[in-house]
Amino acid sequence: MFRTFKSAFLLPLMALGLLAAAPAARAETPAPVQVIQNLTDSVMEAVNNDPALKSGDPRKVMQLVETKVLPYVDFQHMTASAVGRYWRQATPAQQKDLEQQFKLLLIHTYSGAVSQIKNQKVEYLPFRAAPNASNAVVRTRVLNNGEPIQLDYRLVKMDNAWKISDVNVMGIWLVDNYRGVFAQEIGQKGIEGLIQTLTTRNKELAQAGGAKG
Repeated sequence: MFRTFKSAFLLPLMALGLLAAAPAARAETPAPVQVIQNLTDSVMEAVNNDPALKSGDPRKVMQLVETKVLPYVDFQHMTASAVGRYWRQATPAQQKDLEQQFKLLLIHTYSGAVSQIKNQKVEYLPFRAAPNASNAVVRTRVLNNGEPIQLDYRLVKMDNAWKISDVNVMGIWLVDNYRGVFAQEIGQKGIEGLIQTLTTRNKELAQAGGAKG
């Protein structure tokens, strides 16, 4: 099962590394696009101004992810989508545990990508959404050594603020990717089994990060 989880980590690793690409010149932009641009700028500025981040210091990287990335992500929506139909079967306490462990999983995963941040170029594709829409997709293409890489973002409007609910790397959505992994684990071990698997994996990742520090 952990091998499957390790495979699932590849998408978010790529996502943050590409997310921190140098932003393209911007004009008047819709709110969802502005959210992605603001996040990009915030991460790039932090990395460029902190040698410890550039060197991949795990503690500094973890702090960066928690302070700069997480405020832009709707983890409850993302977790519920990743757990799928089983989310409604989970108790409130289990839902809280799932959200916390999934958040930690993505923190550890994203942290591993910061040291790979380069000055790639990102192109924001035409944005299409109704003025009163509560869901939107921001489509981008990242030029990595001249080759375009698809990187799209689903966003949801929560209390007048747009937050990321999913990331698409080269045609594969992150939440969809995890949904299959989580469904397999729940089918074998139940919801508590998934929570335990996530908890164990997060402990392993924390120990690995501590060993590097």
